[in-house]
Amino acid sequence: MRTLLIGAAGYLGTAAAEALTAAGHEVVELARPGTEGPAGGRERRTGDLADPASLTAAVTPDIDAVIHLATPLGDADADAAAVEALLAPLRGTGRAFVYTSGIWVLGATGDATADEESPTDPLPIVGYRPGIERQVLAAAEDGVRAAVIRPGIAHGRGGGIPALLVELARKNGAPRVVGNLAVRWPSVHADDLAELFVAVAERAPAGTLWHGVAESAVPVRDLAAAAGEAAGVSGEPEVWPLEEARAELGELFADALALDQSVSGAAARDRLGWRPSRAGAVADVRTGSYR
Repeated sequence: MRTLLIGAAGYLGTAAAEALTAAGHEVVELARPGTEGPAGGRERRTGDLADPASLTAAVTPDIDAVIHLATPLGDADADAAAVEALLAPLRGTGRAFVYTSGIWVLGATGDATADEESPTDPLPIVGYRPGIERQVLAAAEDGVRAAVIRPGIAHGRGGGIPALLVELARKNGAPRVVGNLAVRWPSVHADDLAELFVAVAERAPAGTLWHGVAESAVPVRDLAAAAGEAAGVSGEPEVWPLEEARAELGELFADALALDQSVSGAAARDRLGWRPSRAGAVADVRTGSYR
């Protein structure tokens, strides 16, 4: 497939581009106007989420699939307009469109383990995202092989939110957990997640939703302890009071880091044959790319 990848230069986009290429697909990168630097041998097209016409123009008939991995604009109307601009050329063609959401739309899961059938209760930081999910999935009725992926907390390649835990441990001289030591995060290695994007783009049925989660509920206390080791800091993890974290990180993001969740990614394994194989989050942070 010739795949238009939006966000190809980002943390997850870089991994997705490599996985698509390894699977034999051709990646066409969509970049903002004025983007400099090499495209890694890929074709580069120009477009901006804030300019819907540029997005529609980029989805030419030779594009077999579109994967939207770019950071949202943060405005419900603007993001909905961007998604519609990407979907419009795909309607009635049976071509694939994959949208990236996230597990924070589920809210706190309590004692249960959420799956794709669980209701959403989004945190304010992703408050309008379920509406975008519905917009994407509804395009299946108009001849688009549309799908949504909700990634867990991604780790690997020295990046993602775990890198923040390493930096916090280094900065404060002790591992830190926002709000509560009992918090759990559903997690996935960036390279495993990239392979899920390939699987969904290749063969997911139209109108389907998938959780990109390899580990359902990683204790953040253990993850923070591993981050301390990676940072060369000893000692037990300490609680970072939520109000203090909000003052430094912003209220919306701090509240997301304090969210306790257990989320299943079994559907993608059972129905798409997805096989996450990389190190788990704690082992990866302790001895992998974060040291």
